[in-house]
Amino acid sequence: MIEHVFVSAATILHADLDAFYASVEQRDDPRLRDRPVAVGGGVILACSYEAKRRGVRTAMGGRQARALCPDLVFVRPRFDAYVEASKAVFELFHQTTPLVQGVSIDEAFLDVAGLHRIDVPPVDIGARLRARVRAEVGLPITVGVARTPFLAKVASRVAKPDGLLLVPPDAEDAFLHPLPLEQLWGVGEVTARKLHSYGLVTAGDVAALPSSVLVGTLGPAAGRHLYAVVHGRTPAAVVVGRSRGSIGAQRALGHGPHEPEAVRAALLGLVDRVCRRLRTAHRTTRTVVLRLRFEDYTKATRSRSFAQATDSGEDIAAAAVALLESARPLIRARGMTLVGVALTGLASAEFVQPALPLDHPDRGGLDHAVDAVARRFGTQAVVRASLLRRGEGIAVPLLPD
Repeated sequence: MIEHVFVSAATILHADLDAFYASVEQRDDPRLRDRPVAVGGGVILACSYEAKRRGVRTAMGGRQARALCPDLVFVRPRFDAYVEASKAVFELFHQTTPLVQGVSIDEAFLDVAGLHRIDVPPVDIGARLRARVRAEVGLPITVGVARTPFLAKVASRVAKPDGLLLVPPDAEDAFLHPLPLEQLWGVGEVTARKLHSYGLVTAGDVAALPSSVLVGTLGPAAGRHLYAVVHGRTPAAVVVGRSRGSIGAQRALGHGPHEPEAVRAALLGLVDRVCRRLRTAHRTTRTVVLRLRFEDYTKATRSRSFAQATDSGEDIAAAAVALLESARPLIRARGMTLVGVALTGLASAEFVQPALPLDHPDRGGLDHAVDAVARRFGTQAVVRASLLRRGEGIAVPLLPD
C-alpha cells in the first residue's frame, strides 16, 4: 500500500463519468442522444440526465419511471461495452498520473501533486483529462479538484453533469458550508433525516456545533466523522495498491410483495457470487453484511461476524439467511425492493487449495468443486436449483478484487 504525502494544495482530482451506462448507450446509438434513456427493464440500473430531469432515478421500477416519463427509452444493459469503456478511461487516468485510486468502474481519485514542476496547474490537468475522455472514449466526465479526496468528491457532485470545479484551500469553508447535508459524501438518508429533525439543513449548520453534540446525536464514530467532514479534516492521501476492503453483490427485486422463498433464493444466489469472488481473490472474511432497500427508498443493514475467518460458502450462506430471517418483521412492515450481501473484514487466505481434478482424492469440498466447474465452463454452468426459473439476476461489472 502506497500513501501519498500530504500536500497543502488542491492537487486531488475526483473524476466521475456521468450517467455511465446510459452515456455509453447514447454514445453507441446516435438515435438515443438527447433523449431520456433508462438502462434495465423491471428495475432501472442507470438513466441519462434527460431522464433524471423528468424524475426518473436509479433503482426505480420501470412502470413508475414510464409514468413519470412516457417517452422514456429502455435499453438492455451491455456490460461488456461498459467494461471496455471503463478500461479505456482508466488507461487515460494512468497516463495522467501513476497515483490512481479506483473507486468503481466509473470513478477514481487522481493525485497530481507530483506533476507541479513539469505540468500545468491541477485544474488545467483536470480540464485536459475531461477533453481527452470526451475525444478518445466519447463520454462526458465531471472532475472535482480539491485538497482532499472528500472535498474533490463533493466538488464533482456539485459540478455534475459534465463539469469541472476547483475548491481552493482558502475557500473550503465557503464552498462546503452552504451545501445541503445530502451533498456530503457519506451522509445517507437516515443520518440526514435525523439531523433535519433538529433543524440542521446545511453543512454550516453542523459546523456550528461542538463535536460532543454530534457524538451524542449520531454516536461516537459517525459523530466524529461528520465533525471532521464539515471542518475539512478528512484524510488528504490518495491510497494506491490497497486490497479491496469488502466484496459485495446486490439484486434489485422491484416492487413487491415478494414471496419469502423467492427472496431467500435471490440472497443465496448473491452469496454464491460473492463467495466465488472471495475464493478467486484468495481471501477470507470475518463478517457477513445483509443490505436491504425498502419501498420508501430507505435502507437497512444487518451483520454477523464469525469467530474465525472463513471462505466457506456453506457458513456464509447460513449467516446471510439467518440475518434475512431476523429482518422479516421489518420487511413485512416496509416492503422490499433490493437485497444485497457484502463480505467485510477481508484477509489473505493462509492456505488456498490448488486447483485439482474433480475426481482427485485430495480435492476438498463442494466449494472447490463448484469453483472448478465455474472456471472451466463459466459461472452460469453452476446455478442453484431454486434459481433455475428466476435466474441469478444482473451481475454489474466491478473493479478487480
